[in-house]
Formats: sequence, structure tokens, C-alpha cells
Amino acid sequence: MKKKPEMTRREFFAAGAGLAGAAVLAQAAPGGRAGAPGYGTAARALRTPGKSRVVLVKTEDRAAGVAKCLDLLKIDPFKGKSVLIKPNFNTSDAPPGSTHNDTLKAVLARARDMGAKSLAVGDRSGPEPTDQVLAKKGIAGLAGAFGAEVLNFDELGEGGYVKVTPPGSHWKDGFLVARPVVETECVVSLCALKTHQFGGVITMSLKNSVGVVPRKGHAYMRELHSSPEQRRMIAEINWAYNPALVILDGLEAFVDGGPMTGTLKDAGVVLAGTDRVAIDAVGVAILKELGSNDAVMKPAVFTQEQIARAAELGLGAASAADIVIETPGGASEAYAQKIREILAA
Repeated sequence: MKKKPEMTRREFFAAGAGLAGAAVLAQAAPGGRAGAPGYGTAARALRTPGKSRVVLVKTEDRAAGVAKCLDLLKIDPFKGKSVLIKPNFNTSDAPPGSTHNDTLKAVLARARDMGAKSLAVGDRSGPEPTDQVLAKKGIAGLAGAFGAEVLNFDELGEGGYVKVTPPGSHWKDGFLVARPVVETECVVSLCALKTHQFGGVITMSLKNSVGVVPRKGHAYMRELHSSPEQRRMIAEINWAYNPALVILDGLEAFVDGGPMTGTLKDAGVVLAGTDRVAIDAVGVAILKELGSNDAVMKPAVFTQEQIARAAELGLGAASAADIVIETPGGASEAYAQKIREILAA
């Protein structure tokens, strides 16, 4: 079969995305429609100048923490939009091994109440099969209660993926991304607070994007996990799309081990924002405050390779000075002050 020509990032993210001169190349998987007018309207845009807000709430109640964070954030990414929630369903292990069902339920409820046009929950698991993870966690019933569709990103069919090659990519030949992630108007990333013992070092919002790359029938995960550039490659996946909202459930954290199981500590925090680099930076500072392994404790936050590469790509905050942590006061503010100091160190 003759290979389809790759197009420029300007062409891929047409319709006013404001990315003149960007060097990424993208093409649809066979049977796709790359280059169609308006294609990629949900995709990544370069970071705009100004501070990145991260809302931090100390809590032991997931639903209350999500609600308080979104109240403080004062944005409405849902009204009239098709909403795709991307949880952390790498496996079916107990949180933070996977997204807690209460957290997913709280976000679905909020999106519905704020007037979402449609709802979907989508992910790709591994090594545990996606359908098995979804079944064990009862996601069909949970999502169905909100009228949400469930998407298995390993089972989207021949035209269900988009080929992406970021500028300066450390991937051999780019990678495929689940088409719904690129095309949906509002993507919500629901991530956890944990370390990654298999080379990622940390797994929060940037690492959550690995689940948008298909595993079944492809060697992408073998390439990723065998590469010394794994952390940079993780960051590069995020070039493909721009989440409208990121929520990190940090009630519990793995401070060593992970991503499925690990050394567990109570962190009692929920974070929310629109800048995934800022969310991860604050998350690393929280791991430092809890006491983590050397790969987390020794480097400065913005020298973590996932974070540094994402910042280099213009995906979010480039330094601690770019981040403002907001709280509802009280215990949340007292804890946030500790995190600000660690973040800036």
C-alpha cells in the first residue's frame, strides 16, 4: 500500500490554532481523514504567556475535593461540549494503582450538571487487558448511569488513530494516538500521584497520556520501555492533544514502586488545573514532601526529564516561577506553602 504523505503541523492543526511555523508532522492511520477542514480542533496549542494556576485542596473526601477544586478554578470547560474523560486505568489495582471510581463519578456528575453535550470515558490498559480492567472496575455500569460511552483505545478500528511525530522526536517513527482524544472538544485527564519503577520515575498527568497510544498489534510500548529516552518520549506523547482540564487524585500516593503497587502514603490532596506540566511539577513537590526515592528526591523539580521535555515543547510551565498555587485557605493553604518552597528549591 502506498504511504500517505505526511502533512505539516500547520495543516494538521488548521482552523486558527495559531501554530505558525511549528515543525510537527502528522498523518491519519489508514482509513483516516487527516487534512480534513477543521481537523484537530481539540489538539495542543502552544502555551500562552502568564501564570499557570494549580488549585490544591487538602481533603479525605474525593467527591468533595473534586467539587472544591473546580469551584476554585472557576472555569467551565463542559457546557455544550463533547467531553472525553481519560482516567488512569493502566491496571485494575486499587488506587493510586488506578483511578478511584468515586473520582471518575464526581467528574462525570460535574460535567453532566454543567451541560456537557455528550460524555465518554476512554483508556487503554496494559499489561492487564483493557476490557478486563474495565470489567473489574465496573466502568460500563458507572459510565452508563451518566449516559457516557465507554471507549477502549485498543479497539478503535482501522481508522481510529492519528499518526503524530513531535519536533525533535525521540520516537523512531512517531506514534499513533486514539482519534477521539484528538477530535473531542473537551478532554479531561484524571491522573494519580505516584512513582514509576519501570523507568518513568513519576506517573501523573504527563504519563497518563501513554494510555492514548495503542498497545494491541503495535510495538510502541516495547520501544518506549526499552529506550533510555523513555521520560522524554512520555512527554512527547502529550504533543498530540491539549486537555481542557487536569485533575490529580492524590488522596494516596506511591512514593516508591508503582505504577500498579508500591510504598503507600496518605497525601490527602486533590489538584486541578489546565496546565499538565504545572500539575506534575506540584505533584513532584508533594512526593518530595512525603519522602520518596532518590530519583524523585535528588533532582530539582524542573530537571525531571518528563517535565523538562514537556516544558521544552511548550506544553506548559517552564519553571516554578510560572506556577501559582491557589487554595481555599486553612489546612490547604498551610500545606501549599510547604509545597511552594519545595517547588522553588
